[in-house]
Amino acid sequence: VQLQASGGGLVQAGGSLRLSCAASGRAFNRYPMGWFRQAPGKERGFVGRITGYGNTIHYGDSVKGRFTLSRDNTKNTVYLQMNSLKSEDTAIYFCVADAPPFKILSDIETPRGYDYWGQGTQVTVSS
Repeated sequence: VQLQASGGGLVQAGGSLRLSCAASGRAFNRYPMGWFRQAPGKERGFVGRITGYGNTIHYGDSVKGRFTLSRDNTKNTVYLQMNSLKSEDTAIYFCVADAPPFKILSDIETPRGYDYWGQGTQVTVSS
């Protein structure tokens, strides 16, 4: 599986952006996918995860109520709609995918819960 993230950019605080992650490979709809982010000098933090058919979604505490994950399996693409952006959302955002055997619940908010990582897309929120 190869992941290609796009949609990052510069936005003012309070604004919105939508990130996309296009995945190559077969059986895309089997793979839970998600996003992490990493700000300068900080560890990678969990943003969210969506199961293969989109029926279960987890969000990190810092983005709940502001970010929305979705996926379109006909396009092999996962989306991250980011609203009410804050300066602390500034980071490189990485698209990730979990592969069988899928990880246990205690791992899905950590980097070890994912087998594939995209190259990252920069999001900068100006205050």
